[in-house]
Amino acid sequence: MAQAKLQSNETQNREGALRNLYLESLQLVERLHRRLLDVIKDEFDRKGQSDINAVQALLLFNIGNSELTAGELRSRGYYLGSNVSYNLKKLVDLGFINHQRSRIDRRSVRVSLTEKGNEIAKVVGALYDRHIGSIEQVGGIGTDDFEKMNKLMQRLDRFWNDQILYRL
Repeated sequence: MAQAKLQSNETQNREGALRNLYLESLQLVERLHRRLLDVIKDEFDRKGQSDINAVQALLLFNIGNSELTAGELRSRGYYLGSNVSYNLKKLVDLGFINHQRSRIDRRSVRVSLTEKGNEIAKVVGALYDRHIGSIEQVGGIGTDDFEKMNKLMQRLDRFWNDQILYRL
C-alpha cells in the first residue's frame, strides 16, 4: 500500500513537472513569435518605412520568389493569422504583391512579389543575415543548439498534427 502511494506521488510529481514545462514551452513559442515581429518592426522603424507592418513584411519574406495561393500560405505555415486575405488585399493595393487568377480554377488567386515587395523581403533577409552573423557569439546559440531545437520543434509539430489528424 505504501509502495503504491509512493509511486502515485512520483507519477503526480512527474506529470506536474511535465505540465509546467509544456506550458512554459507554449508561452515561449508565442513570445518568440511576437518578439520576432517586434524585431522586424524595429528594423523598418529604423529605416523610416511605415507603409508596411511586421506581419506583412514577414509574409513577403516567406513568399520570396514563389507564386502561391492564400491556402498554400496557410498550409505551409507562412502565415499564422486568420486574416490572410485581408493582408494579401492590402499588399496588392500597396503594390507589394501581384495577383492573378488561376487559369485552371478561376476561384483561386495566385500571388507573387512585385519589385517593391522584393525590396521588403530583402530587408527582412538582410536582418536575418545580421542575426546569423552574431547569434553564436552574442546569443550563445550555435549550430548544435539549433539542430537540437529544430528536431524538438519538428517532433512537437508532428505530435500536434497527429492530435488533429487522428483525433487523439
